[in-house]
Amino acid sequence: MRSAGPVSGLNNGIQDPGYHALITLLLKLKPTRAANFMTHSFQEKGVRMLPQIMRCVGHSCLLWAWGCALLQVVVSASFAPLLPPAYPLAVRSPYLSSWLPGYQASSLPSSSPQFWFGNNLTWSVIARVNGQTYSLFGVSEETEGIQAATVRDGNFTSTHSTFLLTAGSKNFTLDFFSPVSPTNYLRQSLPFSYLTISVSGTSSNDSVQIYSDIDSSWTGQPDNATWAFSEANKTSVFQLSPVEEALFSQNPQEQALWGETVYATRAHNGSVLSSASGPSSAIRSQFVANGSLGNSYANWTSDGIVAFAHEMETTTEDTSITFAIGHVREKTINYLGNTQTGYYRAIYPNTASAVSYFLDDYSDALNESINMDEFIQNGGESSYGTNYSDILALSLRQIYGGMELTIPNDTLNTNDTMAFIKEISSDGNINTVDVIYASFPVFYVLNSDYIRLLLKPVFEYMDQTNYTYDFAVHDIGMDYPNATGHSPKGEFMPVEESGNILIMTYAYESATNTTNITNTYSPLLQKYAQYLSINGKYPDAQLSLNDALGKVANQTNLAMKAASGLASYGHLTSQQNYIDAGNSIADALYNGRLGTDPNGTYFTTQYDNDSWFLAYNHYADVLFSFDLFPEEAYNATTAFYPTVRKPAGVALDANLDWGQTNWQGFVAATVTDDARDMFISDIHAYIANGLNDVPFSDRYWVQDSTTGEAGEYFAFRARPALGSHFALMALQGADQWLVSAKEVTGEEIMVVKQSASGIYSF
Repeated sequence: MRSAGPVSGLNNGIQDPGYHALITLLLKLKPTRAANFMTHSFQEKGVRMLPQIMRCVGHSCLLWAWGCALLQVVVSASFAPLLPPAYPLAVRSPYLSSWLPGYQASSLPSSSPQFWFGNNLTWSVIARVNGQTYSLFGVSEETEGIQAATVRDGNFTSTHSTFLLTAGSKNFTLDFFSPVSPTNYLRQSLPFSYLTISVSGTSSNDSVQIYSDIDSSWTGQPDNATWAFSEANKTSVFQLSPVEEALFSQNPQEQALWGETVYATRAHNGSVLSSASGPSSAIRSQFVANGSLGNSYANWTSDGIVAFAHEMETTTEDTSITFAIGHVREKTINYLGNTQTGYYRAIYPNTASAVSYFLDDYSDALNESINMDEFIQNGGESSYGTNYSDILALSLRQIYGGMELTIPNDTLNTNDTMAFIKEISSDGNINTVDVIYASFPVFYVLNSDYIRLLLKPVFEYMDQTNYTYDFAVHDIGMDYPNATGHSPKGEFMPVEESGNILIMTYAYESATNTTNITNTYSPLLQKYAQYLSINGKYPDAQLSLNDALGKVANQTNLAMKAASGLASYGHLTSQQNYIDAGNSIADALYNGRLGTDPNGTYFTTQYDNDSWFLAYNHYADVLFSFDLFPEEAYNATTAFYPTVRKPAGVALDANLDWGQTNWQGFVAATVTDDARDMFISDIHAYIANGLNDVPFSDRYWVQDSTTGEAGEYFAFRARPALGSHFALMALQGADQWLVSAKEVTGEEIMVVKQSASGIYSF
């Protein structure tokens, strides 16, 4: 067969050079990248291009096949508000983190959902309409008697990813719903996510059955697992576990090697429920033939699945059924030699009762999610436009899905609640202080108590006699979920983390009008403030958040962090001398030109260096109105950043080809007008460009390099550090979600904690 070659066929009546460039690009791309790009591009530019492209690549069978398949997709499917790099499906913890690569949305029936790491997970949905069987989701292998449903559209909000498909005379909506409940710790701590399948159509006499299955790919040991089936409280539950558990350990893909995967459902709206376990081909074929399962449970095999089938009641009304999927670890965190467990276990100590409550709570959780989605949409859009609200919506589940709320496993005392966060896909550390800092704006907006919950284990560790440093710790453990203390082999960021601790303490206490942390840890806070007063203006060679620099001295950004940290401590304790110390550093950096070029046009990476950097450590000064830096300094950066923008955005510093959306989010909140809009537009363009297929990566190439193209992600994925995307929204004030929820309900809103004695606020 004759190959089209890189530009073959480009003269088939097409005069627009843009078409020629597109074909040349497609021929260079890998198949999945090309399919992703084509889907995105055709949705943007219209289907009118396809016939011409088909003529143009008529000699390339591969591209012809892609084009024909995508022609159907483009005609029938649309994706709003954009086609993301990856859709969150079930994202509730570092170990319940299931995603759908964006390019697979158009082929949802044959898609392969993935763990955040990128390994495939078996999770399928099949429907039977009037005896004909259709794949709706996740049927990656052909099964006799099953044809693919037609994908109509896909959508995501801050808490839901939904897809509409047509199968026969019926429309099916798949709603992947991961609650984000900042003020209800019980709901937030439950390690489950919802999948609701709704059925609609004009005919009332159709016979409809719905089937779904998973397998042991969720357990961390897909080749050596076991399963069990039980029924309680009208809820049917499958529990899948690794055979050889390894407590507090992970496999190479960072899945937990202990605990259990849970899949549960119950009959609803008159449906008749059946279930089974056994070899995949046999169980699916049973449903194809009968529309039900045999309620028989074979032992685990490597090709086995666990499955449910619902016979839907014939009705003229729309109807739905809901599944719960989760990952349960009774022993959740290894915290300084003591075991932490999920917060929910104070009320629901076993899996069956917990998942049953989770399904009971669906209606209330759904109502809250509707309010949350509107809050995120309106909060972003009203001030900074739909591009900003899209960024926030795609970020939210990823942030909260990187954390877990816990209590001591021995006492189940909810007065001793903590939060733990994983540095997903980078170091894997636990409660990394700069990752908490990168996330804190979202907590400041939604419920600032999360700042305290995340810092509590950090302070407790630093208050121990075996932590003897005069500066704040970088993390409390190298490998999540083991919070066993900072390793001597780990990273040290003395100025950065000391400043972060002081700034976040001020953020929490100013938002809540409390002195909880200051009263408890006054000696530690004073020690870190004193360290910054001595070492903040001329930092020794050390690491900073810009780890690409390595250990270098006199970093301007570190001095900025020291200035804000000192001001924070001064305001916390009403000690003017520390406020003055912060002002003195800031004055030297800008007015004294210690940290700028000679004309004060931009801030330099180091003193006596003409290289610029992204001054993300200005953020605390702006958020809290410390007035450390004069207005001229912010006017200068506002004018400067657009002049150094590269094809896909502004790099982290002058010597890099990549940028980070989390620090860009901070900087967007410190500049105004066109510069602010530029940062928002660049981040939005990055997540909408069709070049990526992983959970929102905060690091990406801003221009072509030897290892990546402009707009492609670089290294990271699924990190909870996206909370800084809320930095702009945080400028509108603290605890906005509490105020919004109060306005919706007309009632006083409290932080909901639940214990054996009931609900109370603090």
